[in-house]
Amino acid sequence: MVEPTPYSREDAGQPASLHPAYASTLKRSPRQPLIRIPHTLTETTGPSDWARLTGPALLDLTRQHKGEALGQRIIVSGRVLDDRGRPLPHTLVELWQANAAGRYIHAKDNWNAPLDPNFTGAGRAITDAEGRYRFITIKPGAYPWGNHANAWRPEHIHFSLFGPAFASRLVTQMYFPGDPLIPLDPIANSVPPEALQRMISRFDIGVTEEAHALAYVFDIVLRGREATPMENS
Repeated sequence: MVEPTPYSREDAGQPASLHPAYASTLKRSPRQPLIRIPHTLTETTGPSDWARLTGPALLDLTRQHKGEALGQRIIVSGRVLDDRGRPLPHTLVELWQANAAGRYIHAKDNWNAPLDPNFTGAGRAITDAEGRYRFITIKPGAYPWGNHANAWRPEHIHFSLFGPAFASRLVTQMYFPGDPLIPLDPIANSVPPEALQRMISRFDIGVTEEAHALAYVFDIVLRGREATPMENS
């Protein structure tokens, strides 16, 4: 019998389920105290052969169609780590984002911004032996979201990771350094200030490719005291 390995508990850096400034949490946050369920083998195991389950990687979002996507090319890369700081190889990393004008290809996104027929905004990678991933994409634009008067989401990229087990599942957002909309955004500010820094990428001139793409580094920690804050969904 395989003994499950317990995960470290998250610190206080995770967003609260109820954050009144983020209006939709008023309707969907729990009304009763949460019940902690002990980890069993079910939570501490999960799929392992992601390459077979998901198909080919989608690493370059700028060249998925007939023409090249519009906007500023960027490289987004980093490492995926466990709650003890060890790299997590063979981990599925998915991302989705708005285009350079701040619009998603989605039936319900119909604000007055152009769509890019050559940009779908979805990517998929599997980390290497050192837990590293790398995408080429377009820097997303900000967009209005109706939470309050003149509300705009900061430029951001959504990430989804499964990790080595179902209990390490994480959906989060990556922000860009120096974005003036971050201090005004209720979603970003549902995360305690010290933990919000874990959701902000860093610009890296060393990874930047000359005359091609700026580079941002975003390391992701699955569970534990230094866990990347989970998207408040």
